Amino acid sequence: MKRTFLLALALLLGFFGGPSTAKAEPVFQTEQVRAELSAEKASVAPGESLWLALTFQIKPTWHTYWRTPGDSGQPVDLKWTLPPGVTAGPLQYPAPERLPYADLMNFGFSNQVTMLTELKVAPDAATGPVTLQADGFWLVCAEVCIPQDGQLTLPITIGAAPASGMSTPAAAAIAAARDALPKKAPFAVTMTRSGKTLTLNAEVGAGKKFAEVSFFPDGEGVIANAAPQTQTVDGNTLRVSVTTGAAAPPPANVAGVLVLNDGTSRVGYEVASAVTVAPMGASSTTGLVPMLIAIVFAFLGGIVLNVMPCVLPVLVMKAMSFISRGTIEAAALRRDGLAYTAGVMVTFGVLVGSLLALRAAGDAIGWGFQLQSPVFVAVLAYVMLALGLNLSGVFNVGGSAMGVGQNLTAKGGATGSFFTGLLAVVVATPCTAPFMGTAIGFALTQSPLEAILIFEALALGLAFPYLVITFAPGVARKLPRPGVWMDRTKQVLAFPLYGAAAWLVWVLVQQLDAIMLANALAGIVLVGFMAWLWGLAQQTDGKGRSVALGAAALALAATTFLTISLKPMEAPAAGGVAANANYEPYSEARLAALRAEGRPVFVNFTAAWCITCKVNERIALSKSDVEAAFKKSNVAYLKGDWTNRNAEISAALQAVGRDGVPLYLYYAPKAAEPEILPQVLTPGILIGTVSGG
Repeated sequence: MKRTFLLALALLLGFFGGPSTAKAEPVFQTEQVRAELSAEKASVAPGESLWLALTFQIKPTWHTYWRTPGDSGQPVDLKWTLPPGVTAGPLQYPAPERLPYADLMNFGFSNQVTMLTELKVAPDAATGPVTLQADGFWLVCAEVCIPQDGQLTLPITIGAAPASGMSTPAAAAIAAARDALPKKAPFAVTMTRSGKTLTLNAEVGAGKKFAEVSFFPDGEGVIANAAPQTQTVDGNTLRVSVTTGAAAPPPANVAGVLVLNDGTSRVGYEVASAVTVAPMGASSTTGLVPMLIAIVFAFLGGIVLNVMPCVLPVLVMKAMSFISRGTIEAAALRRDGLAYTAGVMVTFGVLVGSLLALRAAGDAIGWGFQLQSPVFVAVLAYVMLALGLNLSGVFNVGGSAMGVGQNLTAKGGATGSFFTGLLAVVVATPCTAPFMGTAIGFALTQSPLEAILIFEALALGLAFPYLVITFAPGVARKLPRPGVWMDRTKQVLAFPLYGAAAWLVWVLVQQLDAIMLANALAGIVLVGFMAWLWGLAQQTDGKGRSVALGAAALALAATTFLTISLKPMEAPAAGGVAANANYEPYSEARLAALRAEGRPVFVNFTAAWCITCKVNERIALSKSDVEAAFKKSNVAYLKGDWTNRNAEISAALQAVGRDGVPLYLYYAPKAAEPEILPQVLTPGILIGTVSGG
């Protein structure tokens, strides 16, 4: 947006000087530029090719632009009018220069530049004299930009010509310009991205030293054009570090021109590479975080996940799976633990497989992506409500559906445990507990096999406490005996499930507009109605049972129709901010502007479905002493709401090696990279961070 505005302003100022025009001929002259169209030979035979040159002689202090112009400007554009059987290739540029202006950086040319194109003549082209015509448009800029367009013509002959006189006076200059075009790199090139740093690794050989090393990317937003570019040498490898740009999501492949100047010659090399993403803090010379460490952190994160609020409803059901049973055989108990573990691990495998497939297809998504779908959230709310109504006694379902209330030796017990494990994973994904953030971010930068291994370690950690209990000797003897108290306990334990359903409805409030929310609430009512009808059918025989089941089926059909119609709001919920809010919505442009002002910035990446995020906002971010510390240190507070899909926020998470929320970043005024704060915040952590303590 900044680039577009500046370009439009420069063009507006330039129009007051008026674009220059001249009659069609090989030379086009203005006060700022002399443009000339020339050919290396006066004649070309059918079936052969001919090099043409567009040469600019530019007045001092003025410049024109390369194929990627940088922060402002526009590349040269030629539109050809050619005889039948003659075609012109793309315009080819020499290696550009970095052209700073204020806080901008442009890529282009000053003084003199020759651009080339290859003219190809078909074997069946008609012979004889022809005129080539190029309608050119370019910008020439200094304090203002002046758009210039002119028509250049050049006569040549198609057909055999005498050996003498074929070369033109421009032939030597065109040959030199062709030699000056960027060459395919004769050395291996790889690229890695860690945080906001993109590193180009070129195997140029030992002992090489360069007075100038510059990288010019193809495409806008790939790098921060005005940021310094640094070079280091590690053995045979030249490492060029640049700051990534605002492209969202960051490109998976980067191409451009690497310019190396050894003091005697300045040579451009065309380079291209897939980008390997490394978690922030990983060394570019020693590789990524070792796989074993990532697996250990994932396993620990899975264990901690058991005490997160997201998993509370499932823990309720697992508690009921113990207290609802009488005599338990050790073998059946172990089967139950293995079935629950299998449910957790299979579901994690399906989720990570879906995530990797979607990202391979180009979707900018991260962990917890399924909760960005209102349909998924609504269905999960319905399930929680139905489970709660079951525990409250509105209707009864056997152990195979609920995973509770059936002897472990029966087939349904293992099936119920498997599906309880499935549900545990589904409701756990909103919370990336401590130890999990780095492991998940690392996993999603690895090969599919390595990513699956790390996520399965996380799954094993989630299932591990229950697995240990089921294999512990004597655990069955310590379980309480069934009795009347058990029914009362069931009814009490239904309320955490109602709370989970209410929380999910609150998430829907953040995702849906008024009409869509009404549909979701109607679905909630219909689920309650279905549960009542099901319970009624269980207590009735004959025609009454058939009527109740038929009405329940109609309610199910209506619920399905309402649910699949749910569509998220077009604009993310973060787009609007209350008048008394102490934060601004996150955007890459706003972050860059605040950092350019020299202000410290705190960024809170959150989501309505992330309970850990909401707890942190309640116990830390909303405290008056924290707000006072932010105000005292002039800290700008940005909030990135990931409740709905947002490619820019996804890219920002990936840039620091994370793929889920919560994520808290603190940008000190002069720091090159942000500080990543813990996922569980306290007022002391925040105050100490912004105060420099």
